[in-house]
Amino acid sequence: MSYISCALRAAAPRRLPAPWRSPRPFSSAAGPPAEKNVPYQKTLKEEGARSTGPSRPPPPSAEVVVVGGGSLGCQTTYHLAKLGVTSVVLLERDRLTSGTTWHTAGLLWQLRPSDVEVELLAHTRDVVSRELPAETGLHTGWVQNGGLFIASNKQRLDEYKRLMSLGKVYGVESYVLSPAQTKELYPLMNVADLYGTLYVPKDGTMDPAGTCSTLARAAAARGATIIENCPVTGIQVRADDFGVKRVHAVETAHGTIQTPCVVNCAGVWARALGQLAGVHVPLVAMHHAYVVTERIEGIQNMPNVRDHDASVYLRLQGDALSVGGYESNPIFWEEHIEGAINRVPVLEKTGIKSTVCGPESFTADHKPLMGEAPEVRGFFLGCGFNSAGMMLGGGCGRELAHWIVHGRPEKDMYGYDIRRFHQSLTDNNRWIRERSHESYAKNYSVVFPHDEPLAGRNMRKDPLHEELLQQGCVFQERHGWERPGWFSPRGAAPVLDYDYYGAYSQERHRDYAYNQLLADEYTFDFPPHHDTIKNECLTCRNALALFDMSYFGKFYLVGPEATKAANWLFTADVSKAPGSTVYTCMLNKRGGVESDLTVSRISPGEPGSPLAPAFQGDGYYLAIGGAVAQHNWSHITAVLQDMKLQCQLIDCSEELGMMSLQGPLSRAVLQEVLDTDLSNEAFPFSTHKLVRAAGCTVRAMRLSFVGEMGWELHVPRADCVRVYRAVMQAGARHGIANAGYRAIDSLSIEKGYRHWHADLRPDDTPLEAGLAFTCKLKSGIPFLGREAVEAQKSSGIFRRLVCFTTDEKVPMFGLEAIWRDGQVVGHVRRADFGFAIDKTIAYGYIRDPAGGPVSLDFVKSGSYQLERMGVSYPARAHTKSPFDPENKRVKGIY
Repeated sequence: MSYISCALRAAAPRRLPAPWRSPRPFSSAAGPPAEKNVPYQKTLKEEGARSTGPSRPPPPSAEVVVVGGGSLGCQTTYHLAKLGVTSVVLLERDRLTSGTTWHTAGLLWQLRPSDVEVELLAHTRDVVSRELPAETGLHTGWVQNGGLFIASNKQRLDEYKRLMSLGKVYGVESYVLSPAQTKELYPLMNVADLYGTLYVPKDGTMDPAGTCSTLARAAAARGATIIENCPVTGIQVRADDFGVKRVHAVETAHGTIQTPCVVNCAGVWARALGQLAGVHVPLVAMHHAYVVTERIEGIQNMPNVRDHDASVYLRLQGDALSVGGYESNPIFWEEHIEGAINRVPVLEKTGIKSTVCGPESFTADHKPLMGEAPEVRGFFLGCGFNSAGMMLGGGCGRELAHWIVHGRPEKDMYGYDIRRFHQSLTDNNRWIRERSHESYAKNYSVVFPHDEPLAGRNMRKDPLHEELLQQGCVFQERHGWERPGWFSPRGAAPVLDYDYYGAYSQERHRDYAYNQLLADEYTFDFPPHHDTIKNECLTCRNALALFDMSYFGKFYLVGPEATKAANWLFTADVSKAPGSTVYTCMLNKRGGVESDLTVSRISPGEPGSPLAPAFQGDGYYLAIGGAVAQHNWSHITAVLQDMKLQCQLIDCSEELGMMSLQGPLSRAVLQEVLDTDLSNEAFPFSTHKLVRAAGCTVRAMRLSFVGEMGWELHVPRADCVRVYRAVMQAGARHGIANAGYRAIDSLSIEKGYRHWHADLRPDDTPLEAGLAFTCKLKSGIPFLGREAVEAQKSSGIFRRLVCFTTDEKVPMFGLEAIWRDGQVVGHVRRADFGFAIDKTIAYGYIRDPAGGPVSLDFVKSGSYQLERMGVSYPARAHTKSPFDPENKRVKGIY
């Protein structure tokens, strides 16, 4: 508890000077002003005296069974009931909130570095402050006393300014305060070491028990069944006629409930519950503690404080404070949770009333685990909330309910979807433990644009890893893969085994070159390696560069009904002759983009060949961004299962490497290596062939992710180094260079190519994203999402992706507010610097504040500014790519 001493910056209240002075409501109108007593008198929560039986008998069947009566369980049950699911049962092993939720601080901060999270938080706030009190007449314990974020350095304040700009898009009131203004708000606070603060007047806190009990009552009033003292003892899973595993029933100590759907909201018990169904739940439980002070005179109605640099928070608790934080050496919760919990000795310190300690679950990337598990259909996750279950509960409960009822959430929840993790990682204990520790230890760290984890690395290496490492490759981690980020002229910078930041008697790495390169980029300005990445980009534009893209997902869709599956899955017409390659999207039922990928029609090959497999019927080769490969695999698999199609999906991601040679000199170099004619006539764009390179058979595809003439080489793993060396040797006299994904990010945005889950997400449609050309709407072929796309085409596009450039060379990374004629119309989804056009480039979706369609005339007629950290920069809107708008270069026309 060393953080306690630096946390107590308590003060007596005084009013703010203008413009921040305003009457602040300290509680919702639905309830009395909250001057609450300290609710926790014990060091650890003790198990209550359990009843001999459940609070009511379990029913024989239910549409949905939710397991876990904490924040997420109660919110999900409530929102399911609101969607009309009356046959929903919530099972709690003890009493509501008795797991993780009982000891949560209950803080709600409205601003996070994610547009989706801001929306989720807004819904939680609305549920606890307005919706539930109006519906039930009960007070949830909501206290609107404001929030104050402390910045002790420029980088931290820059981060807060980014949040402030994003908040303007969503109407979240916030102010950046100087140390002097902070002193006015919090007079006894020590501001000598402050750089500034961010004040959000309408942040607040909620009472965990009050909120959950009110949710339960509201859900029950809508027909839900809440059963306490009813532990789950088993999950019955059965395979259907096609071998697909599905939830069949939930077993309890007091009866079995037949159900097709289970929702795992069991908090720190979620991993054990998943094991009952054969589902991997990648989280770990750790001790999290805070102390409650004695009464502090004059502390009433002060805002809650989050001092990230000191790694502490101060939550107003009536006339006292709760003080907690996140250490770099958290204690893993190793004990059997069902067993007795040893009390932690009361902190012998004047002014401390009690210590509250309990287990909380943490995940590998500090994001929750949600959605349908890939192992078992009908088994949903709503767990792993990293101490944020109360504040995210309302938004996530609504999205999870929608997921269960309609097959997918309304918002883009990919960042929380269990399918964001590759299946090889979710049951890897080393990876889970290391990454979860780092996510806990860095909970309050500044979120920099180019940061990378140090934990859980080197899990998946492609065949060129060692070759590129020796050439100065600085790797990024995606989906467990080590992929090239950029190439440092300083030489090799290997990623070392995780040292737990020196905790647990681990020796901290010294002179760690990779860590130092990351630390150099801890800035919101242009990084120090900006010119190195510039050289990679311009070498590609002016000569040629080789990109190792081996981490890509590489799947084969084959079988008698493969074409039927392809026609339904893919928006573009991919049922062409073998040798064709098509860029396409996959959609969900609402027309949202689940993926963009390339699909190549192939002919049958040899048995056991990863490059050209043998198959009966038709075959397609799918190349998909490696960071989203599991998501794509799960999406395709679910569609095939639901349609009961006679075809097979085969994963050859590990067996094949992939290198892309791009640039105006790519043809000249590859013509020396490949045994085929590479002219436009013989090898046109969007085609592929099996060819020989350096004595090896490879699949060459004429494609580009960067807007240049170029080819991809898909190579059997054992041959990758040989082919790579042959290409580099042939390219040496032409000035060939290695390049990484930081260059791809810049080059692709310059050309206007989309990046899935940046400027293209499941809540974006092809029409909104400028990808109507990928949709076979002129054909009569049905495809998943077609009806939604056609309906949108008829009714009009009410949001549209727009490219912006600024003449001022200022770094942007996304989340900047977009202003049109003095009104906020959206925010930047993706931004980078374009070195060929020498401008900052940003993409974002804009709306008409008047509610009308967003036509191209609307885009062209506005005057735009992009707001970065509170400063606005004039911007120009483009309706075509600012680089090579006529698309000549990919065709070899220079």
